[in-house]
Amino acid sequence: MKNTTTFFIAFVFFTFLKVQSAHEFHVGGSKGWVIPPSNDTDHYNEWASHNRFNINDTLHFAYKKDSVVVVTKEEHEKCKSSNPIFFADNGDTSFELNRSGFFYFISGVSSHCERGLKMIVKVLEVENAHQTANQTSTPTTSEAASVLKMDSDTLSQTLMIVGIIAMFT
Repeated sequence: MKNTTTFFIAFVFFTFLKVQSAHEFHVGGSKGWVIPPSNDTDHYNEWASHNRFNINDTLHFAYKKDSVVVVTKEEHEKCKSSNPIFFADNGDTSFELNRSGFFYFISGVSSHCERGLKMIVKVLEVENAHQTANQTSTPTTSEAASVLKMDSDTLSQTLMIVGIIAMFT
């Protein structure tokens, strides 16, 4: 019974850790993906600059009679895309940030994009910690994960396996 309880607690803890590793952002807050007020063409870039985006985070776009298009930097500047990377027009779109670097979003309605319904999102790189060869102390789990460049899912799964093994030894 003790092993079952310990296993359950460990499972819940590591599941919670895994769930907390990615965040969902509601683009534009409560107003959603809408044409910004006049003379506020940087509205969405300002919103994006106040958030820290990581790999596996999700952007949620809520909108009416519009669309969300992921484009190249050049197409973002022109507010036009003949070959979008991603397109959705269902009014309720989620987009996973699956890599580090810049993502360029525009409205598929060019006049909306020109009025400021566009955004640039920068996704942070996974930190890379360097260990010296002469280090004598044992690295912490987070330092080891950085050295091995583990993503959060891999780290969660590894810690769960280590925990399970520790329970039975």
